[in-house]
Parts: sequence; structure tokens; C-alpha cells
Amino acid sequence: MFTGIVEELGEVTAVETLDDACRFRLRGPVVTQGAKHGDSIAVNGVCLTVVDHEGDEFTADVMAETLNRSSLGALKPGSRVNLERPMAVGDRLGGHIVQGHVDGTGEILERKPSEHWEIVKISLPADLTRYVVEKGSITVDGISLTVVDAGPDHFTVSLIPTTLDLTTLGHKQPGDPVNLEVDVIAKYVERMLGDRARGAAE
Repeated sequence: MFTGIVEELGEVTAVETLDDACRFRLRGPVVTQGAKHGDSIAVNGVCLTVVDHEGDEFTADVMAETLNRSSLGALKPGSRVNLERPMAVGDRLGGHIVQGHVDGTGEILERKPSEHWEIVKISLPADLTRYVVEKGSITVDGISLTVVDAGPDHFTVSLIPTTLDLTTLGHKQPGDPVNLEVDVIAKYVERMLGDRARGAAE
């Protein structure tokens, strides 16, 4: 489990393309501290498993399903990525509950800078619209953010200077893809209400 509070802006140092997967080597001095084989690290919001660790770099295998459902397939050597280690028991939940299971991808549509923050408009897949509400939580490239406005096919978020400086959203431009994970609580509530409605109808 993660919180969506990015620990550092890492970098892809190598990409090895396999038959039905990719192996990434990533640099992250903070998240590799104490890392070992089998640990989890979120990369742009995708929970990956550490295969190998040497110095300030680690490798992770990404299967075809993950490549198809996320934007990780667009990464190349030199790409910057958001990195976060799992939350330890007893830690503060600074963002919201993030599983690292991407629900879909969106696209940066527009950026509107102002003096102290920036509004970013992001496209929203139709099957995720019902989970996104004004002032609700959403994870964008592994970043826990609050929805400012929720439209039928898009949403907006307001980014403070710290987020712009320390995450990939400070560099991404219109047309760039982003990983989206909606609030897991909303999905569970939908399932429970659906089961109750079906039970009442029987």
C-alpha cells in the first residue's frame, strides 16, 4: 500500500525489451536505501517488484498486462519517474490509500499557470468517470491529488510549486500520457451497493 506522496524523482537508466515484457533499470538513491529482492516500489503509480538492487539503482520486470494498461511502455532511458516505497505500519497517511494498481491512462490536455499554482486538465476514460468527484482523491502518475473539477471526460487538478518541482507533473506537456488510479473506496462501495441491489431484486 502507498500514500501517493512521491519520495523522489528518479530516472530510467536502461530498458530491456523481452518477448512479452520489459525489464527496467531505474535510479533512485532514496527508495533504494535498504531495498532488497522482492520489495515493492511504485514507479509512476505502478507497484513494481525489485528484481535486483545495486548501489542507487534497481531493476524491475514489467509484464505485458501492465505495459498495456499503463504508460510505462512509453518510458525510455533518461525518462524521469515518480518513486515511492510502500507505507510502513504506523506511518502517517499523508495522501490517501493508493494500491499501485493502475485503472487506466489519461492525457495531459491543458496547463494553466498562475502566480502560485498551476491548473492541469487531464482526460478521463469513460469507464472511470463515475469514480471521480469534485474534491475527491485521485492518483496521477503515483501522486495523490485532489480533484478540482470533474467533467464527463476530463478532470482538473491544482498543483503547488512543490509538486511541480518534485514530480513528473512539473515537466509533462499536453499530449503526454499519465497513469490514473481512482479511489479504491469508491470501487468497493459501488460493488457492495450493486450486490445489495441484486440481492433485493431476487
